[in-house]
Amino acid sequence: MKLKENMGQTDRIVRLVLAVVFAALYFTGTVSGTLGIVLLVLAVVFAVTSFVKFCPLYLPFKLSTKK
Repeated sequence: MKLKENMGQTDRIVRLVLAVVFAALYFTGTVSGTLGIVLLVLAVVFAVTSFVKFCPLYLPFKLSTKK
């Protein structure tokens, strides 16, 4: 099943930058515990959605940042 892309280039770049920042905060020990795990999970989600160019949360709202 092919998912229809709904993420533009800027959206993808912002998500990737946030994913790197969140992962860096976790792996350097700046943020730990529950908050660290939450940020790490968000980093993975942001990275995956950036690479597949699809955000499932956009579907119910019929949003798209793709031009």
